[in-house]
Amino acid sequence: MQLHISPSLRHVTVLPAKGFKEFIKVKVGSKRLSYRMVFYCLLFLTFLLRFVFVLTAIDTIDGERKCSTLGCLGKKIGPRILRKRLESTVPEVIYRVLEEPSDQTDTQTRPESPQTLEEFIAEMKDGRPDAKTFAVKLKAMVTQLEERTRTAKIQEYLYRHVASSSIPKQLHCLALKLAHEHSTNSNARHQLPSPELVPALVDNSYFHFVLASDNIIAASVVASSLVRNFIGPDKLVLHIITDRKTYAPMQAWFSLHPLTPAVIEVKGLHHFDWFTKGRVPVMEAMEKDQKARSQFRGGSSAIVANKTEKPKIIAAKLQALSPKYNSLMNHIRIHLPELFPSLDKIVFLDDDIVIQTDLSPLWDIDMNGKVNGAVETCRGEDKYVMSKRFKSYLNFSHPLIAEHFDPSECAWAYGMNIFDLEEWRKTNISHTYYYWLQQNLKSDLSLWQLGTLPPGLIAFHGHVHTIDPFWHMLGLGYQDNTTLAEAQSAGVIHFNGRAKPWLDIAFPQLRPLWTKYVNFSDKLIKSCHIRAS
Repeated sequence: MQLHISPSLRHVTVLPAKGFKEFIKVKVGSKRLSYRMVFYCLLFLTFLLRFVFVLTAIDTIDGERKCSTLGCLGKKIGPRILRKRLESTVPEVIYRVLEEPSDQTDTQTRPESPQTLEEFIAEMKDGRPDAKTFAVKLKAMVTQLEERTRTAKIQEYLYRHVASSSIPKQLHCLALKLAHEHSTNSNARHQLPSPELVPALVDNSYFHFVLASDNIIAASVVASSLVRNFIGPDKLVLHIITDRKTYAPMQAWFSLHPLTPAVIEVKGLHHFDWFTKGRVPVMEAMEKDQKARSQFRGGSSAIVANKTEKPKIIAAKLQALSPKYNSLMNHIRIHLPELFPSLDKIVFLDDDIVIQTDLSPLWDIDMNGKVNGAVETCRGEDKYVMSKRFKSYLNFSHPLIAEHFDPSECAWAYGMNIFDLEEWRKTNISHTYYYWLQQNLKSDLSLWQLGTLPPGLIAFHGHVHTIDPFWHMLGLGYQDNTTLAEAQSAGVIHFNGRAKPWLDIAFPQLRPLWTKYVNFSDKLIKSCHIRAS
């Protein structure tokens, strides 16, 4: 558009875009036109031209001829004002072909389709087919490309599942060498803690942390980062709980790598009397859950072979096979009041976190009678990570869930939680947890698919106190949008997700936040070829 204003301001001439045969002339007369009037004229013309552009874009999408004249514009506007619509020039046969369901049996025998849009256009120009042939070839090409994309996506999910579920040979090596040290080296069999520090284990004047893990190097990073950043580590007690097979290597590591003056306790589940006697609900639930998953999920080969389900559904089913979801270490937090009957308050830590600040201020937080101090995951700048609500974890199409819970209710995170054990013992949280586990098993795992967070959301419902997000930054294991500077500004960072920092699939820009707490000069670390990158 060109604009011409005469020197005397008696005429304002608008020369429209290419294609207009005439120009619009606004004759002012003998009086001088004010600048405000000129502005209003220009504003009106701008709106008019935008209106024309929008109509043209809509008509182009609809397959109709572009408008480049006011006459054509009138033809377009007229039927709309009269509530009539010109028929599309796209042949109806094209819609019929595209809407026909694809026959999966034909995909193996049909001829090779063009691989790119350029090849398709060239073929159409050469053959000059009719509308039906055009639609059939276009549909075949798009269908073939969709199938290839789906196959590639599923393969990616399968490879990620294998990479995240397997134990790297370096970590397996470390466990074997530590087990050997435990059996041959008396220094690797020290009592933890030493006898004079045992009273601190039940002393509520200390700051008590609990870590449940069967991953030695992951546990060492959590412990090292906790002690090194703690103000007054002589008042810190870290209770490490592990399983029977990992107990000897775990004890050997912390015997050979003491974190004085902090008090470190390493204990196997088999050392807890209540856990070895009678029926333990969490173990019964795990056994039933494992049987149900093997029955209804099948192996990874069966899952990947499914030709009808969407890749995201297949990814969720593969994730459900991950060993961590059926690990006792993942369920043990629901037994904290029984595990530590003498303690009033503890902070529970996952083994895929790194502590970057002093955590003693967590004991100053007023929980207002609540049991679980946690960071909410429905508010924050990162919409990908901090957008989780109950509907993200629970199946609200099931009437049992829809009847009891609000899908828009904000979720919270495991990983770094303050638990008031005194208040917990006054509730029926553990009973509620097991009740809903049983309901999920009875419904063929249809209330939720995987993990301990969904039953946790239910069991702690109404017992959660929200804490500042500074204390727990999430998502470093499943998205790489977080910058190094952002991660360094958090008190605790959580590598939740598949890309654990000890795996090759970890995000390289975030991994140094974890490796800084690994002593790569240690002889055991070096002998197992564990490296920073």
